[in-house]
Formats: sequence, structure tokens, C-alpha cells
Amino acid sequence: MSYQVLARKWRPKNFDQVVGQEHVVRALTNALEQQRLHHAYLFTGTRGVGKTTLARIIAKALNCETGITSTPCGVCSACTEIDKGRFVDLLEVDAASNTQVEAMRDLLDNAQYAPTAGRFKVYIIDEVHMLSRSAFNAMLKTLEEPPAHVKFILATTEPQKVPVTVLSRCLQFNLKQMVPSNIAMHLTTILQEENITADGTALNLIARAAEGSMRDALSLLDQAIAYGAGSVNEPEVRAMLGAIDQDYLFNLLEALVESDGATLLKQAEAMEQRSLSFEAALQDLAGLLHQIALAQTMPEVIAADLPERRRLLELAQRISAEDVQLYYQIATLGRRDLSLAPDEFAGFNMSLLRMLAFAPNSTAQATAPSVVSKQQVSESVTAPSPIPNIPPANTNVSTTPTATFNGDWRSFAESLKPGFCKTLAQNCALISHDETSLSLQVPQSQKHLLQYQEVLKTALKEHFGIALKIKIEAGAADNGITTPATQISEEKATRQASAEESLRQDPFVQDMKQVFGATVIPSSIKPVQ
Repeated sequence: MSYQVLARKWRPKNFDQVVGQEHVVRALTNALEQQRLHHAYLFTGTRGVGKTTLARIIAKALNCETGITSTPCGVCSACTEIDKGRFVDLLEVDAASNTQVEAMRDLLDNAQYAPTAGRFKVYIIDEVHMLSRSAFNAMLKTLEEPPAHVKFILATTEPQKVPVTVLSRCLQFNLKQMVPSNIAMHLTTILQEENITADGTALNLIARAAEGSMRDALSLLDQAIAYGAGSVNEPEVRAMLGAIDQDYLFNLLEALVESDGATLLKQAEAMEQRSLSFEAALQDLAGLLHQIALAQTMPEVIAADLPERRRLLELAQRISAEDVQLYYQIATLGRRDLSLAPDEFAGFNMSLLRMLAFAPNSTAQATAPSVVSKQQVSESVTAPSPIPNIPPANTNVSTTPTATFNGDWRSFAESLKPGFCKTLAQNCALISHDETSLSLQVPQSQKHLLQYQEVLKTALKEHFGIALKIKIEAGAADNGITTPATQISEEKATRQASAEESLRQDPFVQDMKQVFGATVIPSSIKPVQ
């Protein structure tokens, strides 16, 4: 027998086998069980999420010899013929190949006749948005007054191109892109049935590369099995996909934290020597930065069995939240503009250098001359230090130990290194203090930060050289709690308001508004530092 590709071999034959579309399956199952049948269904969603598969399952549910059911038997002549694609009362049409009105009229002329072998005539029209306006009009008449024995199942990847007159006569279901974890789990099940060995990291790579499409994931899995000579392993899958080794990404971020431009560029050169895709590198780097941002706010969502979990959490403590957001934006914009660069390597290098140059928490700053326009906007550019002075990774405080606390909690909070400890300190309000104790309070909206209070207590001990008695609790509400974070936010808002008012009063701006009808966009105004 000839080999059958996995996407066809493991195509769901009933609703129970459908993965990742529970909301649609539940609605269809209930409708079939209650005999509440609509004459036209519209399935929307990206490629490979199950639109045509669900349409065929519905056809079996309507024509199964056991009766209209949500659990077709799969063994009667109607079910087996539908699975084989040769059921006489199931007509599948590719609208991309049959766009003209004549083809649609010929199709619908037969709708008036009773089914030959089944209970219903089922018309599955794929990529229905490709039909011409005349073809839609021809179909509309049948949709308005459908024969009792006819069911339409339309599928499209672009529902916005379907006329509203057609949309309003269909029961619509939007199929979601599948999350990588669900895809990886399904691939694991399939490989167990196929007796093929695979490692979890390789399947996660395939699941991410599929971009929400189960069909694409199965096609990639077929390719990976062939590439790996009967097994699915991480090195082969990375090579096949052109995926970037996570070590490269972590090394890049560690070099950025240390403002080490030389190491940063050496890593990029090593990636070039391996002919890795720099577009994929920027995409994966953005993905890693997203994971770091999650680890800084909700570390519990980082899977405990994630291989790189330890390094990820370490970086989450060493990189400030502001820098993570900056790096993420540069990575996504750099990927977008990669085609405009002299070559991919140059574009990737410039993205890295931009991260290095604009990091606000760089250890040594060389500020470029201020450029002040009529809009009174200035920009500071920071350059990497040739000899970075970085404290050990486990050091939270950059000041030397002192004996007493003078009550200036904000100064202490700002002296901490970026990470969970500093985030908690900046969101604490000092309630009371003496020589041996401190009482702090966090707003209700920030109470999740209390999980890091032991780190803060350790930092206080290192700073003052004594073990202070520290009490940190969540306030009853956010109102009335003034923290360094709220103070900083208020000061930024004040500076922003001042800059906006200054710009509004600027004679040049007023002239532009009067002469040209110009409009000031507040979000484009930045106060001079």
C-alpha cells in the first residue's frame, strides 16, 4: 500500500477527535441532538484549523443510517462513502476554481431534486469568498428559500469578503487558531500510535512553526520524520526549520545586560556562519522577551518543565521591565524592516546595536547633543561602556551598607538593581519605621508582588548590615497609598502636562494651527529631560 500522509491519515472522523475547537463542537453537537438544524452554516478561520473536516463530519451526522446524530457510526455505507469522498449526495466545490455564475447555477439547478442515497443533499463550498458577485446572487435565492432536503456548509478564510446578505442567512462559527501546547500534545499522541520516538522540545518547535494550523503541524511532522530517518529530535528539527538555538538568544540578552558590544557582535557572526535565518532570530528573540515579561509579572505561568526555565527567570531578575519592553519593540520593528536593510545580517546587527544604544539603564551613558525642534522634543542616545562595571548577579543593592534608615524609602527603592526586588520596593509605601523595624504596605492591585518579600528582606539586610523586623501587607484599597511608583508616575504626568501646555503656547505651533489647520497629537509630545 502507498504511504498516506499524516494529515490525511489522522483527519478527525467524528466530533470527539476534533482538537482545539471545543466551542464549535459543543454548539454543533447540541444542535444535532436537539434536531435544531439550520439550512446554512459558515465556518471561518485560517488555514488548517478544521473547516472542511467539520463540514464532512456534519454531512455524516446528517446522513448516517442510524439517524440524525451527533455521533455518526462511521461504518454504514453513508459514513464510509463520505470518508472516501464519493458520497453521491455530498457535493464539495472549490469556489476558487469555480468563481463564475454559470458554475453556481449548474450546481444549484440540482438542489431542487431529492437526494439519491442520503437523507440530505449537502453542499460544501470551500473558499466561498472567491465567488463573483453574480455567483453570490445566484446562490442567494436558494439560501433565501432552501428546499428542506438541502444543507449548505460554506467555508472561508476571509469572511469580510462575503456579502452581508449571505452572512445574515448563515449560522456562523469562527474556528480559532490552535495554541502550540494543544498542537504539541496531539502530535505526541499521534507519534505514540505510530511508534515513532520524539523529544518534547522538537514537537514544541513544530507546534510553534505551524502558527495555529494543525494541518501545517502534521505536514511539518511528516517532513521531520523523513529528515530524522524515522525519529523526531531537536537538532534535526531545528536544522529543518532554520530555527534558532535558544542558547544564542540567551547569550545575546546576557551580552545586552552587560553592555558587552563585542560579545554581542561575535554571537551575531556565529549565527551568520551557521546560515541561520535572521528573520527567525528576531521573531524568536521577541518570543523570548515576551516570556521574560511574563516571568516578571506572573512567574507562575512559566512551565515548571520548561528546559530553559532557570535561565529565563535569572534574566527576568537582571533585566528591568522597561528594558524588556524596549528590546521587544526593537526586535519586532527590526523584523518588519529587515527587507529594507542592505542585507539580513546588517539589519539584524543594527537591531542589536539599537538595543545596546537606547537601553535607559546602560551602566555608562554617553549622551548625544540634544536636538530641540519647534515641538520641543529631545532624544538622548546612550552608548555602551567600553569597560562595563557590573555587580554580581545576586547583588540587589548598589550602595554600601549603612547603619540607620533615614526614612527616605524612595531613595532606597531606586538604589536597587532592576528585578523583582526593586519592583516590589517601588510599589511599597512606608507606613512606619524605627531603628529595628519597618512597616510597609502595597496597594491591592499590586499584592501579587508580595511573593518576593523575602528577596526584599534580604536586600534590606545587606543594605543596613542588620536584620530588621519587616512587615509587608496589602492595603485594603489602592486609594491613599503613596508609593515610589505612584510618585514617579505622577511626576511623569506633571512633566508631560507641562510639555503639552508649553507646546500649545508655542507661537510657531499656534501659527501652524491657524494657517494650515494643524492638529497637535499629545502622544507625540515628549518632555525635555
